[in-house]
Amino acid sequence: MLKFYQLPNCSTCRKAAQFLQEHGVSFEPIHIVELTPTAAEFRKLIEDTGVEVDQLFNRQGTKFRELGLKDKLEALPLDEKLNLLASDGMLVKRPLATNGKQITLGFKEEQYRQIWL
Repeated sequence: MLKFYQLPNCSTCRKAAQFLQEHGVSFEPIHIVELTPTAAEFRKLIEDTGVEVDQLFNRQGTKFRELGLKDKLEALPLDEKLNLLASDGMLVKRPLATNGKQITLGFKEEQYRQIWL
């Protein structure tokens, strides 16, 4: 089953969820802030899907800017990046959808069509 990490009040997350529902794709909605994946879960996600760790960050988010990560992120070691992601769901790009082998970050309808349909 597709794991769908989201913020319920996020309009992009709602559009993505609606797309999946309209196309009969089963998914498990998971509140990204209340149930943020652990550093180990993020590491496994990277290993299993091949996604670059830096792509997992919500670069548009307030928390990302507050922590000054724009200039620091590239220099941080992997473990520190994973710990940061696990420390606050608001740092994670959303919606994050994964079936364990593939991943999508954000919502682009064409990408969802190719990967999840």
